[in-house]
Amino acid sequence: MVDLTSPEFWESVRMMVAAGVILLGALFVLVGSVGVLRFPDFYTRMHAASVTDTLGATLVLGGMMILAGWSINSFKLLMTWLFLFITSPAASNAAAHAALVAGLEPLLGKWNGEKVEKPELAKEG
Repeated sequence: MVDLTSPEFWESVRMMVAAGVILLGALFVLVGSVGVLRFPDFYTRMHAASVTDTLGATLVLGGMMILAGWSINSFKLLMTWLFLFITSPAASNAAAHAALVAGLEPLLGKWNGEKVEKPELAKEG
């Protein structure tokens, strides 16, 4: 029978939870990488990369903080997360704005795998 009051049991639970959170973060980063490869234009690729990068890094760093316990390492990981949480969305926004100012137009319409089929506008009259 498992003794729920033993420190060894709770240590193993902590390790399993941390491993699960880290693996979930790695999965989000992997999904973002697939999005970067599959989406048709710069803006959708930027969106896939920035959203999943922030969430994936949050989960990976959170899992590492669970592994580290209450220590100076947890504080360092928290400061790393805070830096990434602030700078990653700002950098993505700046890159998208620079692309728009440089004249890179987003693809609008239906993507069929080879080219964009622009919707026809209804003519009045």
